[in-house]
Amino acid sequence: MAGGAVSTGAVAAGPVLSKRERIFAFALVASLFFAWGLSYSFIDVLNKKAQTFFAITKLKSTMLQVAYFGAYFVMSIPASMFATRFGYRKGVLLGLAFYCIGALGFWPSAHYEKYAGFVASAFVIASGLATLETMANSYASVLGSPEGAAFRLNLAQSFNGLATFVGPQIASHTFFGSKNENSLGAVQYVYLGVACLGLALIVLFCFAKLPEITESAIEEQQEAAGLSDERPLWQRKHTMLGFVTQFCYVGAQVSTASFVMNYLTDSHMYTEQKASQMFSYMQLVFCIARIASTPLLKFFPAPLVLIGYGCMTSVFSLVAAVTGGKAGIAALFLVFWGESVIYPTTFTLATSNLGRHTKRGAGLLCMGVAGGALFPPLQGLWADAQNTEISYIINAVGFAVVIAYGVGMFFYDRRMKKKMADAALFANANVLPAVGSSLDEKDSASVDKLEVHDAQYENVVRA
Repeated sequence: MAGGAVSTGAVAAGPVLSKRERIFAFALVASLFFAWGLSYSFIDVLNKKAQTFFAITKLKSTMLQVAYFGAYFVMSIPASMFATRFGYRKGVLLGLAFYCIGALGFWPSAHYEKYAGFVASAFVIASGLATLETMANSYASVLGSPEGAAFRLNLAQSFNGLATFVGPQIASHTFFGSKNENSLGAVQYVYLGVACLGLALIVLFCFAKLPEITESAIEEQQEAAGLSDERPLWQRKHTMLGFVTQFCYVGAQVSTASFVMNYLTDSHMYTEQKASQMFSYMQLVFCIARIASTPLLKFFPAPLVLIGYGCMTSVFSLVAAVTGGKAGIAALFLVFWGESVIYPTTFTLATSNLGRHTKRGAGLLCMGVAGGALFPPLQGLWADAQNTEISYIINAVGFAVVIAYGVGMFFYDRRMKKKMADAALFANANVLPAVGSSLDEKDSASVDKLEVHDAQYENVVRA
């Protein structure tokens, strides 16, 4: 199968669990992906609502994104430290508590019509989501075999994509409906519903018996695979560069979504309600693409998938920037398709083979989501100075970083597969090479054993 253990970007394998335990745990984790997808989709539509209701500039409206994604920078590492000490389950409960508190904060903010309150509430709810994402991404990755990590994470993220389609549909009929167009009353009830969803998940996770996956078990699995590595986290280049890539990618993704409403209303004469519906269709394309693209990881190395989809998002962002019109809108639909698997695939590649650093590595990658706090203000500044369409060039640059990382990980993947093949060969042949020797430099007593295992070696390499 192409894209074997390393190339799928597996974080690590956890201890052996029963099939029933894995399915139940995965179902609960998938519900978290839906919850934060719903919250995220509301923020992008709320951006346009804030511009209209509070009569603020595009740049100032992006303070919602700054607060929302800035929370990831603040909370991701503390969340990973919390998970290391107390486990995934308690980390999820902490994240859900922040999620509910932040959602409830929108009620008084809307009642008193305070934009600063909206920004503060967005920060609190995102603090919960940063905690949840740190837990859920890595937990979904380790719930099974290493070779299926990228597939499982992309499957779980499909529920996130479904929520990002449902969210704008709800917002289009509530935030911009004829009765609510000039009020914030609908915002109160929408976020009250979000808080109720979070509370229901808290109850489920309180009473659910979830298997805990320890870092010591993960490290034992790595040693058995011949991938033991004692280097500190900051020396893992694939992880540190993965953080940079995630920062640029999420920044470009968030910025793309944040200004879709403006792209449609400024230059294409869409009403805000119609633009919100069109945005939901783009999110539907994102959701369909994630489901349709996830099987690719069963047949192609994850780095190649990353390169292909990175090219797609970067090129069509440029098309949207320079063409406009129906061609520009069509290009945005293709950008949303290309975004579908980039985040989870980058996550699993960057957190692969980390052993005892797995939870901290996951926290670092979630910190990369803070790119969503930088790119929207830059695009908003450019859009205010010129127009929304041309400002999409910024996002094309962010997506281009994904291409570079995919190329680098392709060669890293090949090295790691060779290392695994060597470990498997020597373990099965019960032969250890002399220090400084290569596979071709064995003493004569070992040659016969190595030849017996040639076919086995080839099978490992092909996997």
